[in-house]
Amino acid sequence: MYRKFLITLVSLVWVCTQVQLSIGQERRVIQRIGSNITFDGIPDESAWDLIDTFPMTTHAPTYGLIPSEKSVIKLAYDDQYLYLSGILLVSDPKYINAIGKKRDMMIMTTDYFGINFDTYNDKENALLFYTNPLGFRWDASIRNDATPIRMEMPMNVDWNTFWDVNTAIDEQGWYAEMRIPISSLRFQKHENKTIMGISVMRWIPAKNEAYTYPAMSNEYGQMSNFKPSLYEEVEFEGLNPRKPLYIAPYVISGFEQSYSLNDAETDYVYDQEYHIEPGLDIKYGINPNTILDLTVNTDFAQVEADDQQFNLTRFSLFYPEKRMFFLERSSNFDFSLGGNTNLFYSRRIGLHEGDPVRIWGGARLNSRINDWDIGLLNIQTASYLDLPSENFGVFRTKKRIINNYSYAGGMITSRLGVDGTYNLGYGLDGVIRVVGDDYLTVRWAQTFQDAEENKAISLDPTRFFVSWQRRKQEGFAYSGMFTYSGTDFDPGIGFELFDDYFAGAVHLAFNWISPEESWLQTHNIGTLNYRMSSLVDGSLLIAVSSWGWSFNSKSNWMGEIYVDYNMENLEQEFEILDPVSVPAGNYQFFSTDFMLQTSGTKPFYTTFMFEGGGYYDGMKFSPRIEPSWNVGASVELAGIYQLDYVNFPGRDQTLANHIGGFRALYMLSTKISFSGFVQYNSAINKVISNLRFRYNPKEGTDFYLVFNEGRNTFLEREMPIFPAYNQRNLTVKFTYTFEK
Repeated sequence: MYRKFLITLVSLVWVCTQVQLSIGQERRVIQRIGSNITFDGIPDESAWDLIDTFPMTTHAPTYGLIPSEKSVIKLAYDDQYLYLSGILLVSDPKYINAIGKKRDMMIMTTDYFGINFDTYNDKENALLFYTNPLGFRWDASIRNDATPIRMEMPMNVDWNTFWDVNTAIDEQGWYAEMRIPISSLRFQKHENKTIMGISVMRWIPAKNEAYTYPAMSNEYGQMSNFKPSLYEEVEFEGLNPRKPLYIAPYVISGFEQSYSLNDAETDYVYDQEYHIEPGLDIKYGINPNTILDLTVNTDFAQVEADDQQFNLTRFSLFYPEKRMFFLERSSNFDFSLGGNTNLFYSRRIGLHEGDPVRIWGGARLNSRINDWDIGLLNIQTASYLDLPSENFGVFRTKKRIINNYSYAGGMITSRLGVDGTYNLGYGLDGVIRVVGDDYLTVRWAQTFQDAEENKAISLDPTRFFVSWQRRKQEGFAYSGMFTYSGTDFDPGIGFELFDDYFAGAVHLAFNWISPEESWLQTHNIGTLNYRMSSLVDGSLLIAVSSWGWSFNSKSNWMGEIYVDYNMENLEQEFEILDPVSVPAGNYQFFSTDFMLQTSGTKPFYTTFMFEGGGYYDGMKFSPRIEPSWNVGASVELAGIYQLDYVNFPGRDQTLANHIGGFRALYMLSTKISFSGFVQYNSAINKVISNLRFRYNPKEGTDFYLVFNEGRNTFLEREMPIFPAYNQRNLTVKFTYTFEK
């Protein structure tokens, strides 16, 4: 009797468990909207009444609480669009912060809400669509499951696509309707069903509160609410992929003035040039999951100037990509070998030492075939100074393996000059979710080029990288890596921080998520220990042991302080800025890093940074301040000042470099904006100005008026005397997109 009872009980438990599992595995089905809606920003049509609401949960400052403000957020679709609506109520009108109208304006001072789509449900990549009470459009792409790798952010805010939004405000709250063309999304359909991962989010800066669906813990750090692996899987029935066709001709007219040294280098010769040129971009859907981008006579005149930097390290400076052609699904072309080091770095194309190189044209193809991601890029550039006309090629493929969080893949790169020069590279890689939140990454690459022996069965042209990382940011966190860079490894269209070394690093940390009553949201203590050695003789090049504490508060203050013990072996003299240099030798010194950022939810906020202490056989003092001020809804002002002061008293050498910058933005509406960015860098004795007017009546149609100038500030530093400016230009660019 007892045995029968036990068997029956076990059977019931098993059946109930299976029922619960099956219930847990049921997906929310996104509903097709039953009738037309008036796209006016107010979701009051009867069609919305039949659509289910997303139940929201507090994400921050304390996870799991019932939201203090009511949100009615719904998602639906028809044959052409996905529609997202929001009724975002407040208990007091003072809780509405309506600031910012510019496209892709990334600030925390304003209310916003939006949706994240993992369209392929690959648990790694996502597309983001957000708006605020004034109806700005902010879109971005996510890669690497929103996991930062050594300070490299996994979000691309320069990615844009076609979509619309309308909003409205009253004393009860604010309202929004988004309309995203199905042709703007890439996804797969199986048996008339499409599975995507989604999450929605609302941010209320006046209360420092964020709400999400699904409930998403903040145990993965500041990017927790963007992690595709945490999204809810939803199902669409009869959502048909569309094959987009966008044809965007453009015309560029410019007037340029410049000064250049004559052949005898005795004087500067003035030149001026007026030009008018056409160009063309085409986006064509070969099939719903294969998109071909074509470009002819490509121009990036509208791209904002790079931030000025001053390098006090032996590592190469890295500048992020800002050009639109290279940004869509850029994660498909990523082959990171640790930090910013990459087998492919798109800024090698069309740029030479910061100056633009004409791009005659090119093509890029992105495709998803079942579990395969495929990327192909080919670009032809013109000759420039000592560079021949060159062809750049990249092929990248990745395939999901083992589980939804792992892949294996490869990459091939080529850089071919018409003069016979060449650089070829290939790589093989894999990212494996081993157990829980632990990930193993392995990458191997080799390069071959003219004038080298190019021995494939050798470590000389080889680079490899292996790392193990626990991605969860609650409790004990750890990561470790080892990397090797051969003496002949030279990625011709990649980025290499340093040459000819092998290195290892171990990072250990303990993270706390604070209870509701604490002023802290999260904080951690941690240590990073890094060692780099020479390939030539195995001697130490650089070693760092860093120990510190960092925090994020519930009022959105954040900060960190670290103390570093540094060892460096300089095999040859290290020139910082002529005539200041550091002699070859072995050095040991302590330094400190400090950062404090006031609450970004306030109209005025500031970031303070400091690096200082010992520096080889001297000392370094590098404070930096970045204030920002949102003046009402339409004006944003920001500044930057950095001092790099270096003193070597034993050698009577001193250096003081200043970088100052000022940004101003005026937004007449979400379609019209004026912006200016003026920078001064004493290392190059220049003031660099970038002034832009933009009229963007709809996605794909743009009018830009851009003024750039590089003005010299110390004309008599060399002979012959420098001109007042080396180059300045005024450019007009108009683009109009035809859609099908």
